[in-house]
Amino acid sequence: VAEEFTPDMVAGHSLGEFSALVASGALTFEDGLSLVYKRALAMQKACEINPSTMAAILGLSDEQVETVCESVVGVVPANYNCPGQLVISGSKEGIEKACVAAKEAGAKRALPLPVGGGFHSPMMEPARVELAEAIEGTKFSIPKCPIYQNVTATPTTDVDVIKVNLIAQLTAPVKWTQIVENMVSDGTTDFVECGPGKVLQGLVKKIHRAAQVAAV
Repeated sequence: VAEEFTPDMVAGHSLGEFSALVASGALTFEDGLSLVYKRALAMQKACEINPSTMAAILGLSDEQVETVCESVVGVVPANYNCPGQLVISGSKEGIEKACVAAKEAGAKRALPLPVGGGFHSPMMEPARVELAEAIEGTKFSIPKCPIYQNVTATPTTDVDVIKVNLIAQLTAPVKWTQIVENMVSDGTTDFVECGPGKVLQGLVKKIHRAAQVAAV
């Protein structure tokens, strides 16, 4: 079945970027699983070193949320999910302040998330160092199609670039809105979500209403 799966381009949201790399043939399933496991352990350690958290800000523009983050020390944009939905990440105290500031700026909701830490932020620096070693020790192949990576939102088939972006992903934001916009501008009309649930299908439709979405 895997040999019949021939996407024109792939992308994955956060952890899903590893799934996308496996789907594109850049990683074997076994190596992808191994890296996901090592990533989880490294992130857990980082959470214990730097207690942190995340919050979803609904109803503000990306620029407004970025301004809120700039006003609070230790808080950064983490997941650009779709217009009007941006997740922020940082210290627990910083996230509390940022939620108040977001509501004052007109956010419909500012929801602290039940997560173990402040992912996709500088709080994950200890994990980035650990994951870098694991990634450098793993064989990557040239993917059979471009992968749009979280860190840049742009397509690549360059193995060295893929590895650098995969390492940077732990401390940088997930640019999902920008990824979908770029995939559409590059000619994509049909998106297939692989995995349980419909979260990404919903986000894609909010980013580009005309997109055709389906699940596998």
